[in-house]
Amino acid sequence: MARWLETEPHKSRKLRRNLRQMFADLVALDYRGSYDRVAAFAREWRRRKREAELAAGGGTFVPLVFAPGEAFQFDWSEDWAIVGGERLKLKVAHFKLAHSRAFTLRAYRQETHGMLFDAHNHALRVLGEVPARDLYDNRKTAVDRIGRGKARKVNARSLRW
Repeated sequence: MARWLETEPHKSRKLRRNLRQMFADLVALDYRGSYDRVAAFAREWRRRKREAELAAGGGTFVPLVFAPGEAFQFDWSEDWAIVGGERLKLKVAHFKLAHSRAFTLRAYRQETHGMLFDAHNHALRVLGEVPARDLYDNRKTAVDRIGRGKARKVNARSLRW
């Protein structure tokens, strides 16, 4: 059973067996115990494996530390709202200061340059700070034109907030 628990996660999603399927295979091999015992074994096996992994890595991590005013993060998400009885899809601008984790959210009907600039202006006014640098995972909204390969023409107004 431990060997199965070790190998199943490495199989493709369609070939992977869940615990119930493994139990059925054990019964076919003349296992006479209950499913509860198999589930308890799997829980304990996973707990021990997690503890071993933490001990091997020392449970180490590298914390992200930012000085006050050093950086901000910006991203978009999608959400839905009922406005005047109509269901609307909204783009939500997320602006977060990296040091304090203070944030603002502002919803728009679409992602455009104007909305991007408005979200930044609103956030900087509300949070009262102009951080030295930005942390974007995707500058899609600020791109005016896509060139060959990874070449992008970024809107000049978005280079410096």
